Amino acid sequence: MRKKLMNRLRIAVLATMAVAPIALPPAALAQASCGNNGAGFDAWLANFKQQAVAQGVSPRTVAAALNGVTYDPNIVGTDRGQKVFGQSFFQFSDRMVANYRIQQGRALIQKNQALFNRIEQQFGVPGAVLVAFWGLETDFGAFMGDKPSLRSIATLAWDCRRAEMFRTQLMAALKIIDRGDLTPQTMRGPWAGELGQFQFLPDHYLNYGVDEDGDGRIDLIRSAPDALASAANYIKALGWQRGQPWLEEVRLPPNLPWDQTDLSTKLPRAQWARFGVVRANGSALPSDNLPASVLLPMGRLGPAFLAYPNFNVFTEWNNSLTYATSAAYLATRVTGAPAFNRGQGKAIPILSQAQVVELQRLLNARGHHVGRVDGITGAATRQAVKVEQIRLGLPADSYPTPELLAALRAGR
Repeated sequence: MRKKLMNRLRIAVLATMAVAPIALPPAALAQASCGNNGAGFDAWLANFKQQAVAQGVSPRTVAAALNGVTYDPNIVGTDRGQKVFGQSFFQFSDRMVANYRIQQGRALIQKNQALFNRIEQQFGVPGAVLVAFWGLETDFGAFMGDKPSLRSIATLAWDCRRAEMFRTQLMAALKIIDRGDLTPQTMRGPWAGELGQFQFLPDHYLNYGVDEDGDGRIDLIRSAPDALASAANYIKALGWQRGQPWLEEVRLPPNLPWDQTDLSTKLPRAQWARFGVVRANGSALPSDNLPASVLLPMGRLGPAFLAYPNFNVFTEWNNSLTYATSAAYLATRVTGAPAFNRGQGKAIPILSQAQVVELQRLLNARGHHVGRVDGITGAATRQAVKVEQIRLGLPADSYPTPELLAALRAGR
């Protein structure tokens, strides 16, 4: 009797959905699996509602969350126009690693020492790392975005560029609501649908969220303890090694083998010491086997860092090397490290985003695969730059320069 009653209730709630809950036939789905405008969005969303119910989301939640959701072309336009990670490390870190973030991060740790100690004991992640991400993502919860997250995610789930990724996010968002953590009305954030004080994607919220304040639900928007513990849980899952460093500024000798300066090259710290690498204050590196890479975000003329295995967590959090290096550097500043040395007194050339686009096209034409041609110097572009620098007899520091661009333009 109970099963029959539940089935009747399920059917009754389905009947309240704004779009008829009839699954599209396979042929229609093949023709309307994604789109570059709003045409077909409603039919696709109706089918997605059925998929959500089939995956165990209550019909009532599906109706409350998705009835009336419409396609937003402005979201797609924003997605196509991202330029922030086309900035150099100097441009981005000068703006984002601001003194007020360093001071506020330190103050928050001091004010909530017991909470940060408890989280570090449980997950192994120090407070400085948490406040670095917290500060860069939302200014410690001050700016989390105000767009309706479900509309943003649904729009990107229909758009063809990253449809599969955002369909996963949309399903996770529905499960968060169904679990009782948030409501459709409180689920607001930036244009891409991230949620809360650490801008979690919904599936990260669903899978790594922690009820640190013990109120029976996971609220990463309004509960700082929940947000901090959840971030630590996620960072631990990304491979954080308790008690290990993540980034350290160093000085390099002029005769360093530059082709070894790459995140893909990991050598024992003792080997870097033998090469003549020393700490920023001139003291010797420990002669141990801790693996490290030399990171040159502005090339051999700019600041130099040793990136340890924990630095991988920063690039997993955000695969922009500019963002990852800035976040890791901010965390070191919170711990008391001084500002980095900006270089050897020479002007460091910075290619414009349009020039990087041209460089990427020239690299692809030479048989490299730099990924999306977007003017952002990611890992694949840096690796291709290094290969071409070696071929041309230039210092192979993986940093794109006007000299390299001119050589490739000339067909060298």
